[in-house]
Amino acid sequence: METRVIKLDKLRNEDVKQLNALALAYMGDAVLEQKIREHLLRSGRVKPNTLHREATRYVSAKAQSMIVHRMMDENYLTEEELAVFRRGRNAKSGSVPKNTDIQTYRNSSGFEAVLGSLYLLNELERVYEIIAYAIQIIEESKGVSK
Repeated sequence: METRVIKLDKLRNEDVKQLNALALAYMGDAVLEQKIREHLLRSGRVKPNTLHREATRYVSAKAQSMIVHRMMDENYLTEEELAVFRRGRNAKSGSVPKNTDIQTYRNSSGFEAVLGSLYLLNELERVYEIIAYAIQIIEESKGVSK
């Protein structure tokens, strides 16, 4: 049986700019979720019945909105990242958020769009830097020790 290898090259900047902001948020959501799960496992929090609840503390719309507000207060994001954030925040999803208000949900989508954009541009160092800082922000707010 022959195995096919799919090569995933980074997208060109122009290609990423053409993508729907919600598609960028979709990608960013997946990247963030994966890195948070990895963080929880590496930190020793591995009880299956608590992993999902723990992960939610980091990836909920409320948590992401808090993260992005702090990053903006500290001028942490670049101008390009802020432009992507605004695109994601202002995109109309057509769905209603379940457990949060629309503004929190939109801020969350903007944050995820930034991560998705950077990921697709293969700017992984910056993606991981932002996620590491996001983890720090959440853990400081929750009083979690490393």
